[in-house]
Amino acid sequence: MTTSQQIRQPWMHDMRPILTAPAQLWAEADGTVDASAAHAGAASLAGYYVGDTRILSRIVTRVNSEALTPISWRSTAAGRSITSLVARNVEGPTVDPSVRVSETRELTPTTFAERYAIASVITEPIELDFAVTLRFDMATMQEIKGGTPSTAAAGGQIAITRPVNGEAPAVQVAYGNIIVDVTADDTNAGVPVIDVDGLDCTLRWHLTVPARGSATVGLNIAVDAKANAVTAAASVSPWANVAVEAADSRVADWVNTSLRDLSGLRMAIPALPDDEFLAAGAPWFFTLFGRDSLWAARFMLPLTTRTAMGTLRTLAHFQAQESNAQTNADPGKIMHELRAETLVQTGAFDDGMRLPPLYYGTIDATPLWIILLGEALRWGAPEEEVRALLPNLEAALAWLRDWGDCDGDGFLEYIDRSGHGLSNQGWKDSGDSVRWNDGRIAEGPIALCEVQGYAYQAAVIGADLLERFGRPGADAWREWAAQLKTRFNELFWVDDGRGRYPAIALDKDKRPVDSLTSNIGHLLGTGILDPEGVAAVVKRLASNDMLSGYGVRTMSALAGGYWPESYHCGSVWAHDSAIVMNGLRAEGYVAEALQVAEGLVRAAAAFDYQIPELYSGDAGESGPAPYPAACHPQAWSAASSVSVLALLLDLDPDGSSSPVDSPLAQGLQIMRDAG
Repeated sequence: MTTSQQIRQPWMHDMRPILTAPAQLWAEADGTVDASAAHAGAASLAGYYVGDTRILSRIVTRVNSEALTPISWRSTAAGRSITSLVARNVEGPTVDPSVRVSETRELTPTTFAERYAIASVITEPIELDFAVTLRFDMATMQEIKGGTPSTAAAGGQIAITRPVNGEAPAVQVAYGNIIVDVTADDTNAGVPVIDVDGLDCTLRWHLTVPARGSATVGLNIAVDAKANAVTAAASVSPWANVAVEAADSRVADWVNTSLRDLSGLRMAIPALPDDEFLAAGAPWFFTLFGRDSLWAARFMLPLTTRTAMGTLRTLAHFQAQESNAQTNADPGKIMHELRAETLVQTGAFDDGMRLPPLYYGTIDATPLWIILLGEALRWGAPEEEVRALLPNLEAALAWLRDWGDCDGDGFLEYIDRSGHGLSNQGWKDSGDSVRWNDGRIAEGPIALCEVQGYAYQAAVIGADLLERFGRPGADAWREWAAQLKTRFNELFWVDDGRGRYPAIALDKDKRPVDSLTSNIGHLLGTGILDPEGVAAVVKRLASNDMLSGYGVRTMSALAGGYWPESYHCGSVWAHDSAIVMNGLRAEGYVAEALQVAEGLVRAAAAFDYQIPELYSGDAGESGPAPYPAACHPQAWSAASSVSVLALLLDLDPDGSSSPVDSPLAQGLQIMRDAG
């Protein structure tokens, strides 16, 4: 089966992002931004985005009508990059480049600035025509992800207003609720000449570059997109003053790079601008996701509780009050995904899926919300902030009992009630992720093993919180948890001849789906396993078919459905490995946890310390290879570095720290700049 280039999903494994949520810019590895040029055999996702709309799909610079040649790109800070370009059509005294342009790009949540320093080595002044062409695209994220063209551009829905008597803005672009103003810098280069041709806007300067000197020009793009569902976090990043040092530079480089990336992923909603959360990932999931934002905030607890509390309050703001089959909502449920408009799959993903702007199709976000509330308090979150969320806690607990079990068998399971939502609603939410060991896809309703562990832990933590704050119901929730634990251990265990392990799920007929997966690692530390069960799970996870050397595979390499480049059936996800690692640590298996940590550090180094959403489950010299459509940075992948840091330093909520016996921990320390 083949697909045409026009409907392929874009790949961006070798592309470079800069971001300051909710803005992001994607460029080729050399800094080129031109979505009209194919990338990896498909339409490119290159461009400047605010929210889920691509504002610009092309930025081209020219000297004397010839495009400049980019020779290097680097990002020096969150939302900032510098590209070096040369003009090949300006001759100098030797064959060396005589005119070089340094292009600095800077993003804020609502603005994008381009600055150009044009330098010459020629010993006399030279005159140049310098031009920047911008193409306004206004494609939706789903159009881009599906490989389909912009309907706004094709339908003539983008209005570009030319300048009047040189007044600012130089150009104004309007599309729906989005207004874009383009202005030129006020420099001695003078006012540029502006041409508009269809969707292209070109600014031209006639420059005199001094002998062995330079000239500067620039432009600013301001975007007013009031209809966006998300906005920038109002406060300074809580880890802005944190840096890590280590004898092994890989650990420090990974953590420091991740903290910078996480600063760019900080978001809020307009109703709660002071409550930050982490967007799931760029570019596809650049918004609030219940599960992703909860796990990322939980990983960050050793550094801050502020992100956790902001995430909890934001999700509580959207906690469902009533049942709705179209949104998959039920009272007390925590949402899955927030968008500004209905998400409609297109192109390569045109399978009929249609998600409402506020969608609740997740089975695990509600118990994970409860767990994070308890963990945040344990790590020092203010008691009064936790107390304020107790009504939401009680509603979330009630959802576990009254709504999470959709068929009355005593387990939490899911099924898409709308007919056009997600077919799988655990963290492995692709349509083929829940498989039998022979590769067949299981039929729902699906009761995932890890969700039962989350529910057990949530009920126990919820009971403790109720008791601590003098609320009723603690004993009933402990009894509910005990019954769930008994049922789980009676029905979920299977044996493939190499040992016992929990099945990934129960299918619609309550049969244990017998593939060996990383899901079982999420059970560690939840309390739902007895000591013998913990030992059995650890043994299977530590085997070569599950450990790739770069983290934990999502599915055993011996399973019939295994493929190292599969989204959920053999790939490695850093956050998944970090959850397993944390569970091993919680159960006292520190040596095994260090094995996972060492693999993640090797993977981080292979990806220049920006671990993507997922990567191949290959072992040895052939791995890890990037999953070509993976988000990067991804919040829970980046935040996994903090979990590794916490393991190596043995960080605990009481403030104690005792580095483990590992070369990775030598010289490892967290530096906080008091300024």
